[in-house]
Amino acid sequence: MHYQLSFWEHDAFFRDLDLLVIGAGIVGLNAALRFREKNPKARIMVLERGPLPIGASTRNAGFACFGSMTELLDDLATLEEHQVWNLVRRRYDGLQRLRRRVGDKALEFRQLGGYELFRAGEEDIYVRCLDQMNSFNRELSSLTGEKETFQVADEKLGAFCFSGVEHLIWNKAEGQIHTGNMMRRLLELARKADIDVLGGIPVEQLADQAVVTQQGWTIPARQIIVATNGFARHLLPGLSVEPARNQVLVTEPLADLPFRGTFHYDRGYVYFRNIGNRVLLGGARHLAKAEETTSEFGMTETIQGALQKLLHTVILPGYPDVSVTSRWSGIMGVGTTKQPILHPVNDHTLAAVRLGGMGVAIGSLLGEEAADVLTGG
Repeated sequence: MHYQLSFWEHDAFFRDLDLLVIGAGIVGLNAALRFREKNPKARIMVLERGPLPIGASTRNAGFACFGSMTELLDDLATLEEHQVWNLVRRRYDGLQRLRRRVGDKALEFRQLGGYELFRAGEEDIYVRCLDQMNSFNRELSSLTGEKETFQVADEKLGAFCFSGVEHLIWNKAEGQIHTGNMMRRLLELARKADIDVLGGIPVEQLADQAVVTQQGWTIPARQIIVATNGFARHLLPGLSVEPARNQVLVTEPLADLPFRGTFHYDRGYVYFRNIGNRVLLGGARHLAKAEETTSEFGMTETIQGALQKLLHTVILPGYPDVSVTSRWSGIMGVGTTKQPILHPVNDHTLAAVRLGGMGVAIGSLLGEEAADVLTGG
């Protein structure tokens, strides 16, 4: 619905904005908070298209991870080795910044470790991982403080009760968080820092030192950060970023769930974890990549069927009657490389997008870097 702002509304909310951030996710809120730290008297506003940050920040699986072994091997196919390890360092740095800003208690951070599954017929990729394990661990030791960040963990297969899984590789530095509580705390920090966060205001167009909203309002600002990740091409069609939908399901609680931690499968395309005694399972977009290259939320029979089959035949084979109590989808921003985009649109506008499915890890860092660019370092 189009309507004009009153004098009072414009004067009270939108006058003399020093920074306008589009997108109230991990990147956008960290950018606003960092800008506040460097500009104590600035007027800062964050606009969000939904009533809550609805892209991926509150709709992901809550993995505090920086790359499974097969995912890193996949990255090495599109990036130089030094680029891959620089990206891993940035992810790890981002996680530490997130933990410092939000706090482990608010995050519900639990360093239970992360496991990668290898099923029958996947011996070749497992052997490739074994061949690279020592070199990967040497690269990671300065980050994690561990001599062996990645370890073979086949001895845990019996206790986990999976079916058809022949090998496990454990990353002891990985953890899990509650992403809803993460975002709630970031919003609280923004309010305490006198940053206005307004939901339900989709931005439809960028103008010269201004944005135009779906309501037809033109809101001027001296500087603008576009932090809309998977939705970025709506405002900046020339950017090399595409939306990628991930579908997720959560089961009912199980009294004797046999595993705890985060779990990866097939280059990180499939993932699951415990939430208390429930199982969260998501991903599998590579099974219908064209269909899942969309910014529309929703569920499909192809992906949900594949997830449920994996749930019943591999993850919980001893629970044939377990029911699914919740399903949702989230929209990531991806591209031909997993390098994030920090790109000046013009002298006053900066894009900080394309988190490559690693928003929890790298989002805090990218947001802070965007604010640093606009404030001269």
